[in-house]
Amino acid sequence: MFDRDNWEEILEALTANVFRTVLTAFGVFWGIFILVILLAAGNGLENGVKKGFDGIATNTMFMWSQTTSKAYKGLPKTRRYDFKNSDVMALKEAFPDLLYVSPRNQLGDFNGANNVVRGTKTSAFTIYGDYPELIMQQPMTIIKGRFLNQQDIKHNRKVAVIGKGVISELYGKEEETIGTYVKVNGVNFMIVGVYYSKNQNNGGAEAEQKNIFVPFTTFQQAFNYGDKVGWMALTANDKVSITTLKPKIIELIKERHSVSPTDDRAVGNFDLFERFNQVQGLFTILTFIAYFVGTLVLISGVIGISNIMLIVVKERTKEIGIRRALGATPGAIRRQILSESIFLTIISGMLGIAVATGVIAILNMVLASMPADSNTMFASPTVDLRVVFVALLILIGSGLLAGFIPAQTAINVKPVDALRTE
Repeated sequence: MFDRDNWEEILEALTANVFRTVLTAFGVFWGIFILVILLAAGNGLENGVKKGFDGIATNTMFMWSQTTSKAYKGLPKTRRYDFKNSDVMALKEAFPDLLYVSPRNQLGDFNGANNVVRGTKTSAFTIYGDYPELIMQQPMTIIKGRFLNQQDIKHNRKVAVIGKGVISELYGKEEETIGTYVKVNGVNFMIVGVYYSKNQNNGGAEAEQKNIFVPFTTFQQAFNYGDKVGWMALTANDKVSITTLKPKIIELIKERHSVSPTDDRAVGNFDLFERFNQVQGLFTILTFIAYFVGTLVLISGVIGISNIMLIVVKERTKEIGIRRALGATPGAIRRQILSESIFLTIISGMLGIAVATGVIAILNMVLASMPADSNTMFASPTVDLRVVFVALLILIGSGLLAGFIPAQTAINVKPVDALRTE
């Protein structure tokens, strides 16, 4: 490795035809460049999607009642039923692995009729009746005041937490919100907090800012819901997946509401954990595709190097014959050819990694300059250091592979035949 004459010979051989060497090296350069860029793009997309899940308890399912599709125990099909407060307690007692069981009720919609009044201003918003645990299940940042608490639930307090979209429509600029009142369907609620949500569901982030959260018990009392529960958000602890618990949870609900065990339409549900795992599986496939495509491009470059080295060996047949006649061993000839191949492969490959790293750095600078609340689905495209190390091993292996056949060709040439070659 540290033989100066050996390195001078390698450089002389590679610079004998610079244009040919550059074209040969470009194949490996392009292959490793594509590999790194594809992996970084996959990581950037994964980071962007996971960013959308920030603050969400992914081990969660949502469940609501629907019309039955089968007659059962003398009850007709197409029967409508509602969840009750007692269902919440039953679920908590039957499933100790459930971390949160949050009953929810909903009133109105921000696209519906005006239902909220403040002074002379009126507008339409979505009103939710919730428990304090919701903030642990849904991405929400309290930017002023506080969220709902257990005392609000216990004493049926008429308090509310509003979004920035509510403020923009009912309040003036720089006007204080905490301690003021809004009237929801004729019932006064005092504002105790302001939130900001990055949730992209239900119409996007803008729609999320137009919600009003009030205590669940107050909601039932103020709007004559009795003990009705519109739907539930159920989160399991980290030791068990909500997907595993889901069949037994639905079975218990069916039993409590006299629904046929074979009625698959009566209980609606959305399994966030299952969808999250599907997304994770998608990124695993994308990573495999990145490696597969990058490796194929890299192999094409290695084949190019191997072909060029065969040409070089043929051009240097007489030189090899002279070296063999002077006592050079087959191992020495093989090392010389392999050294040239590995050197060319590693230099072109490391250049590809360096250029790809520069492109990724520029892309990260562009993304960092974007507003923090931007809704981009692409964030922090990076490549793990282990990938670079693996790429280096691939390059060394590729160099050996590219030089092996030419090296074998070189040592198979008889000195006498080589010296006769013109």
